[in-house]
Amino acid sequence: MLLNWVPGIVWFTLKAFFVFFMMAMVRTVVPRYRYDQLMRLGWKIFLPLSLAMVAIVAGVLQYMGWA
Repeated sequence: MLLNWVPGIVWFTLKAFFVFFMMAMVRTVVPRYRYDQLMRLGWKIFLPLSLAMVAIVAGVLQYMGWA
């Protein structure tokens, strides 16, 4: 591989800093939601979306014969 000469602890440190940076960016960019807003988001958007994805995946598996 191209970067095999980089020690493992350096990779780990870079990845950890990247994760912390991304978490800080998400925290600053995304507004805080109230509890009722989170519940509405979960019930009206995420639940139907996840049920649709389950149906789509089941249909694809059945259609392809992988089920």
